[in-house]
Amino acid sequence: MKHWMKWLGMLLSVALLLGGFEALAEATGDGAAPQEAVGEAGALPGDNLSVTEHSATINGKTLDYTATAGTMVMSTNLGQCEIYFTAYTANGVEDIAQRPITFAFNGGPGSASLWLHMGLLGPQRIDVNAEGMLDGIPVGYKPNPYSILDLTDLVFIDPVGTGYSRALPGTPEENFYNLEDDFASVGEFIRLYVSRYDRWASPRYLAGESYGTTRAVGVCEYLIDVCHMNMNGLMLVSSANDYSAIEFSPGNEMPYVSYLPTYAATAWYHGKVGDPYKNMTLEELLEEARAFAAGDYLSALYQGTRLTDARKDDIASRMADFIGLSKDFILQNDLRVSMDNFCPELLGDQDLMVGRIDSRYTGPIMAGDLGMGSNDPSSTGITEAFTDVCVDYLSRELNYKTDRFYESISNSVNEKWSFNRDNRFVAQEDSIYKCMSSNRFLKVWVLCGYYDLATPFFGSEWVFSHIFLNPEQQDNLSFSYYPAGHMFYMLESCVERFHGEAEAWYAGRANDK
Repeated sequence: MKHWMKWLGMLLSVALLLGGFEALAEATGDGAAPQEAVGEAGALPGDNLSVTEHSATINGKTLDYTATAGTMVMSTNLGQCEIYFTAYTANGVEDIAQRPITFAFNGGPGSASLWLHMGLLGPQRIDVNAEGMLDGIPVGYKPNPYSILDLTDLVFIDPVGTGYSRALPGTPEENFYNLEDDFASVGEFIRLYVSRYDRWASPRYLAGESYGTTRAVGVCEYLIDVCHMNMNGLMLVSSANDYSAIEFSPGNEMPYVSYLPTYAATAWYHGKVGDPYKNMTLEELLEEARAFAAGDYLSALYQGTRLTDARKDDIASRMADFIGLSKDFILQNDLRVSMDNFCPELLGDQDLMVGRIDSRYTGPIMAGDLGMGSNDPSSTGITEAFTDVCVDYLSRELNYKTDRFYESISNSVNEKWSFNRDNRFVAQEDSIYKCMSSNRFLKVWVLCGYYDLATPFFGSEWVFSHIFLNPEQQDNLSFSYYPAGHMFYMLESCVERFHGEAEAWYAGRANDK
């Protein structure tokens, strides 16, 4: 017993020297969260940070801020990694406990955070024209007068395998390439950042786009369960929180319903809707399309081969008026038009196809899957332009120097990714319910593009209408709609409107649903 007590005393002393009881938890194998090995003065060996000072004019007012760009090394139960991040914090804040902080990331899942960073939220924005298109290459960047840095500090996170973030030697990168461990590694970075920079008293938010909205919900749940950290809000841009609503697969009828209103919006934009809808506004058309999709169309799909020929013919005629395709084409496809079929068919008589990321844009018809955007006319040159802009900005403006390749979209991550699901779709209704019900102050804001054929808005509406919240929590859920695509922020007019809505959201005033 004496030897045991002596050993325990020595262990406690070492633990305190290494940073307290977190090191003790790792040494004894206790504690659910992956823990970092803390070095001298709280800094992890290998951290590589560049700190610079800047000034911006946002929403008509001057704001001085500090930018911190670089990698933070973490030693976790998954192995060692270094996470690249870019943080912006306002200067001259009297009480940091009153200053919100927002952690942002994109999706993919193999995508870095450059899209939200340089397209919507950050103080600098890619320099595209009023229609959100490139005027030439290379593309520059310009001040973003609608950045939300006046409302909240910002931290952009590149998960392992994206941007400049990597697993360190000795740690298989695949350790991080799955759903639950992705939530854990990003959640641990946030916990570490909040502790390192004294933000436990600050209002905290998560912002994600596309798969990043999946990550936002999963990270929120991880932070509650493992780190005992509540969040104040989730900003979900082009949300993907139940993949059964957006994944075309045998036996799954939901995507056909989810996509139909976006098909209708696209047909309306290109002047292809039938006579009953030609003189309607987009919003008027979409109310009709929503009702048809959720009513007669869903019922017809459910009946399958039991549907009578007369009823099938009627549904096909009405679909043709809504989505601009021929009745014969719709019948040939048994009323089930996938996104890959719709995009080249709508303007096929002009030898054009519409975009997946933004269906307002067109280009030559190309064979192949639109799933990753390789044949998408609305994304042509966009990845390269954002990469050019981001790498140049980080190097010249924020003085972060590295020879490492910047993975804006990593094919390796996407190819090796596992969603940890056996014969079932990722579905987060229960997680959203849990997060919002356990924290009655959590606000969720869903932002949709009408012309988004990657994550259609009607699918998002379906998901959030199946989270059976109490009325008090239901009031914390809000939607915004923009006349653009998946990356609605390519249009500067949408970015300007977004800032006004974000100001209301951060202040606790819900946006219109």
